[in-house]
Amino acid sequence: MSVFPVFPLSCAVQQYAWGKMGSSSEVAQLLASSDPLARISEDKPYAEPILSAGKMKGNGPAEKRGSGGSKEGEGSLGSSDPSEAPATTPGYFLVAAVIVVWRVWAGDSNELAEKLHLQAPQHYPDANHKPEMAIALTPFQGLCGFRPVEEIVTFLKKVPEFQFLVGDNAATQLKQSMNRDSQAVASALQNCFSHLMKSEKKVVVEQLNLLVKRISQQVAAGNNVEDIYGELLLQLHQQYPGDIGCFAIYFLNLLTLKPGEAMFLGANVPHAYLKGDCVECMACSDNTVRAGLTPKFIDVPTLCEMLNYTPSTSKDRIFLPTRSQEDPYLSIYDPPVPDFTIMKMEVPGSMTEYKVLALDSASILLMVHGTVTASTPTAQTTIHLQRGGVLFIGANESVSLKLTEPKDLLIFRACCLL
Repeated sequence: MSVFPVFPLSCAVQQYAWGKMGSSSEVAQLLASSDPLARISEDKPYAEPILSAGKMKGNGPAEKRGSGGSKEGEGSLGSSDPSEAPATTPGYFLVAAVIVVWRVWAGDSNELAEKLHLQAPQHYPDANHKPEMAIALTPFQGLCGFRPVEEIVTFLKKVPEFQFLVGDNAATQLKQSMNRDSQAVASALQNCFSHLMKSEKKVVVEQLNLLVKRISQQVAAGNNVEDIYGELLLQLHQQYPGDIGCFAIYFLNLLTLKPGEAMFLGANVPHAYLKGDCVECMACSDNTVRAGLTPKFIDVPTLCEMLNYTPSTSKDRIFLPTRSQEDPYLSIYDPPVPDFTIMKMEVPGSMTEYKVLALDSASILLMVHGTVTASTPTAQTTIHLQRGGVLFIGANESVSLKLTEPKDLLIFRACCLL
């Protein structure tokens, strides 16, 4: 057992192109609040800090603050130790600040992850799967899972450019599948999506330009283009002109999450984050199979083969937490995978002290709002935490948070409840 079972973490911030610019980014604001020496550049994007309690692949791994890369604390992982669980717990835990757009992609299953890792380790560096969950901090927009077939068929009628790329035969097969079983629907949907995604680049650019021109003229004339997501398509095209991923809005559910609502992204579920701020947690894997809306490596054949083609409604894609029976301020997001669980704590500023329960798992605590001093029964010192602060908590350790000002607390905690 480490002699430092609870300690603050320092986290590197990724400046990916899809991040929000400067202080408009929640990530930049959290960084500035937690580090008085941080300087925010208004002309640079701030996308996400990477937080991890265990092994990392080098993407800005979190370190014990002041350790210079010390590994202290790794012995406090409890039953979530890498030798006893499918991934180091709680995997990646981060805040993402997204400005249109991220990428159309999917996380792989364990079986596919192993296969891809063996075949192309330069693109798929892990043999572990990559389920993930995003919890909205602000109104958050994303794409998740295939729409009901009826909705896709409606878009095929209203968007001739979309119909052209899908092809008449595939579109007809999809329409006919509505009166058949789920296997026929999945087969037809895969055929449609594959035809679109495997279209020649030149043809895609031509059709997308025609669609953009048509929508732009309708907008200029004051016509409503909501029925074909006109404004969203123009935004995507502006970010990634000529990209086939722009047509994904006609295949995938568009979700607008309220703060506190979440979407769970299981293996082989296509998705994209469009805009807003969220807290995200995922299994410890760097694998991503991408199809568009990204400058990174794209693997369309693998994506088309691996996806789950079971349609669902956008409502069915929203993941709601459960309230704790022990703690009235605690909400639990427990997805159907063993890799991670996320806890949200909303503590009123009228309280003077709040107890963070001990778990048989290492965990990471992130302060989104509020200022506290943290202490444990075994430590002689206290740790000051404010907005953006991050705390590693070893297995079976409880933490007392004393509020230093009468402001509400918003805290997220990533762990593994095996």
